[in-house]
Amino acid sequence: MINHTPQNQELPFLTSIFTVFLCALFGANAVAIKISLSGLGVFTTAGLRFSIASVAVFIWARITGRSFQIKKGQLRQLLIISTVFIVQLSLFYLGISKSNASRATLMLNLQPFFILFLAHFFISGDRITKRKTLGIMLGFTGVIFVFMEKKGVTADFQVGDLIILFAAFLWACSAVYTKRIIHAFKPFHMVFYPMIFSVPFFFLEGFIWDSTMIAHVDAKVFCALLYQGLVTASFCFVAWLTLLQKYGAVALHSFIFFMPISGVMLGGLLLGEPITVNILIALFLIAAGILVVNFRQKRQIPPFPLGRNV
Repeated sequence: MINHTPQNQELPFLTSIFTVFLCALFGANAVAIKISLSGLGVFTTAGLRFSIASVAVFIWARITGRSFQIKKGQLRQLLIISTVFIVQLSLFYLGISKSNASRATLMLNLQPFFILFLAHFFISGDRITKRKTLGIMLGFTGVIFVFMEKKGVTADFQVGDLIILFAAFLWACSAVYTKRIIHAFKPFHMVFYPMIFSVPFFFLEGFIWDSTMIAHVDAKVFCALLYQGLVTASFCFVAWLTLLQKYGAVALHSFIFFMPISGVMLGGLLLGEPITVNILIALFLIAAGILVVNFRQKRQIPPFPLGRNV
């Protein structure tokens, strides 16, 4: 049985290293998406990814004896979350097809700042403090530096950045709503059912809007797709949930500032994306903002990591 109460223990050294590793894997997902888009349609990629992830999470849940049963009245809540999930992921994949992985990672990591703002109005007792205000200011100052960067940036890049920014805002809305209702669910339901519901819609979007659903699948595209489905949406989810049950969300979320660092650095190394002074300043400000908000935070944090299904 899943314990919904965070344990909030200190992480041992090796567990801390593993948590950093998980955050790096989450951060690298935008790079994997960008690689897969070289051979697959935007929405087709999302459909294939969550088909793979749904099967993997289903197998894990069956092996570990988790119940798939939901209570009366929960279907409506899951449909709300699933609808937002479909829209936010569709926008994110569309946005990253127009931008690059480094910029997408930075934009996406504004999600915790949106959550702080929304929680102030919609979560009882979750108020914006001076420390949170400082974190929000650092994060959005970082965005200014992203938009200041002009090297290799086209009009499509800026459109893509804005689409991703809106997707991050929708993720925050979903996270706040999830926080209000998660006590009535088994945590993995909040990930598994939206994935199941979303797959047919992603393929329908691909059929309608992808100019070519599958152009070519070489080893690089195939591995990038498996990475999204099996690593970040399956293995990382299971590992994060396992650590959450043992140590609590407060301890884990002290490490999420590694996600934008991983995404930006790997975007430069694997895709040859420019890592300029403006991008480095933006990375520093956004990571610092996340660190300020989460480090040694004593309140309960939503149980899933930033951009958990990105």
